[in-house]
Order: sequence, then structure tokens, then C-alpha cells
Amino acid sequence: MADQPRMARMVHYTGQVQGVGFRYTASSIARWYHVAGWVRNLSDGSVELFIEGSQTDVDVFLKRVRDHWGKKIAKEQIEEGTPDGAIGFEIRK
Repeated sequence: MADQPRMARMVHYTGQVQGVGFRYTASSIARWYHVAGWVRNLSDGSVELFIEGSQTDVDVFLKRVRDHWGKKIAKEQIEEGTPDGAIGFEIRK
């Protein structure tokens, strides 16, 4: 929604989140919303995701990721972030 201020979230996922297409799926879901950010695998087997946009779009995006992966996500830790004006969504190595 254009009238909502931009906000950001940093999310850490643990569970069976690497080697299953998690990053690709997050990137695909992001295309449906007015969000920007990135996702990457971490060396400890977890996944880190940064997302920014309107609160509505960020909330719906995160719900879609959660709903898609279900029980493969053992833990989801969400922290407030600072929007950095990112454009687009990328998979980082």
C-alpha cells in the first residue's frame, strides 16, 4: 500500500531450510508483493532473510514463506530492521 511507511525485518530461520529451495521460493514469493531485500544461507545451516516494504506487504510475504515451508521451519526469529531503500529481491551466496 502506497500510503504506508516503509519498514524492514531481519529474519533467521532454522530447521530444514537449506538444500530444499528455500531461497528460490522466498525470491519467487517476493515477486508477488511490493517488497525488496535478500535471502542467504549461513554456515550454521540456517537462513537469513532481510525484507522491506509496507507493513502489509512484509507481513503477508512472511506469512506466505511460513505457510509454504510449514514444519520445515523449526524456529523463526524476527527482528526489526531499518529500510535501506533496496530495490528488488536477490539471492545472496
